[in-house]
Amino acid sequence: MSSIISSWKAFEEKFKVPNDAKRIAALKTYFHNGGVINVVKTGHAKWPKLSYPSQHRIEEQIKELEKLKAELSKKEGEWKAKLSEAKSYHMRHQLLKFSDPLYWKHTAKALSDKEYKGDAEKVGLPVHLSADPKWKPMIKMFMEDMEYRKNLVETVQTSIVYKKDKRVAKYADVVQEFRSEISSSKLDELGGRISSVGKQIAALQEIRKWAGE
Repeated sequence: MSSIISSWKAFEEKFKVPNDAKRIAALKTYFHNGGVINVVKTGHAKWPKLSYPSQHRIEEQIKELEKLKAELSKKEGEWKAKLSEAKSYHMRHQLLKFSDPLYWKHTAKALSDKEYKGDAEKVGLPVHLSADPKWKPMIKMFMEDMEYRKNLVETVQTSIVYKKDKRVAKYADVVQEFRSEISSSKLDELGGRISSVGKQIAALQEIRKWAGE
């Protein structure tokens, strides 16, 4: 008589569990992930005969999970690249600035114009980000438009927004920190899913052996 079983507890209650740690662990994982088996007790065999899932069905499930694992691994690689990019943002731009004419214009102006240099220091002008399209227009305007420069200096010195950190580029730090946190969170989530899928594949590979007995 066959028995449909969907939990390790039910299997344990119905059959005397043989001493096979690997298969037991595989079954527990399989049941934990919603798996169902159909077994038939046969004679004096240590394990009942597994009639469902069949080897063919198990192979299909393994292929599906391997495809999912590959997709998750690809996403993991993409998020690793994003995390690396966020963490190396300032370091990369410290190098990129040397190939940007705007940086050298700033350097020359700071050397020849003490007032300009002082204003740049007061706002923490992010000249190392001169190669970043997001910051280039602001740096250029700060250099070329005195009214804009003086207004920015006053804002940074008096606004409550800059009370704790008098740097116009603090936003760049916040953005990169946020991107790092999001990337790390996604990597933790994907790492857990990849590990879970890997365990499911290993469990099915063990159960496939049972299906072939």
